[in-house]
Amino acid sequence: MSTLRVGFAGLGHMGLPMATRLATQDIPLAVWNRTASRAAPLAARGVPVAGSLPELAAGSDVLITMLADGQAARAVWCGPDGLLAACPDGCIGVDMSTTGPSAAREIAAEAARHGADFLDAPVSGSTVLAEQGTLTTMAGGPAEAFERVRPVLAALTARQLHLGPSGTGAAMKLAVNIMIAATNQAVAEALALAAGAGITLASAYDTLAASAVSSPFLGYKRDAYLADGADPEPPAAFTAALMAKDLELALDLAAAAGLPLPAATAARRSLADACAAGHADADFSCVARLLRKPV
Repeated sequence: MSTLRVGFAGLGHMGLPMATRLATQDIPLAVWNRTASRAAPLAARGVPVAGSLPELAAGSDVLITMLADGQAARAVWCGPDGLLAACPDGCIGVDMSTTGPSAAREIAAEAARHGADFLDAPVSGSTVLAEQGTLTTMAGGPAEAFERVRPVLAALTARQLHLGPSGTGAAMKLAVNIMIAATNQAVAEALALAAGAGITLASAYDTLAASAVSSPFLGYKRDAYLADGADPEPPAAFTAALMAKDLELALDLAAAAGLPLPAATAARRSLADACAAGHADADFSCVARLLRKPV
């Protein structure tokens, strides 16, 4: 078991189950969240709750963040009262958010100025996988730092993949998410076509899940795709707005490389339409419902 002291910042839909997972693994842990009440379940377990980011940083060998976007990550890591300003020598920073490679490299450069190593290590998987510790992490940054924190990452994830220098983990996460977004668009269109032919949604979905395109994604998203919008939906772990944000990052990266990415472009358009129709905070699978019932 790791003896590294871990500070975890960002207790949102993914961050809270990830930090809770660490708390069950006998890893020395402290947490911080901008809205302090989010830390209450961990405080009830006896996990120390830092009153500020510098307080969290000062007592940690490893700092982990799970935040909404690159802007939030820059503020938490690089702000005047951020993590890096107070991190001890030899500290390793690990951002597990989806920020994009530009933000990852900027934070890594700032970390180096403070004598710290930094890994961009976003994760793939659902909140259920976060609870189980079976996410996948894809990391960019110094290989030695990756190996040093690997015991901590192994408590959170089933697979830990080191892809190269700073920014490569963040870039790979965008590549994964354009596949998810394209799959989301394809499932939405397939269900709309089947429904138009008089096939029940449940039958159509179960057929897709039993076909050559079956995947873990289709397995755990069934309820979301079959929702009809008549009943209140549970809070979405991955909203249409967040997926649209990730596609913007991916398409910016693609534009810089001269890549057109037509499937990702089409998926972004559908998600933008969903957000404009008032579904920004709904699960990103809402595009399927909107295709069946145009707004």
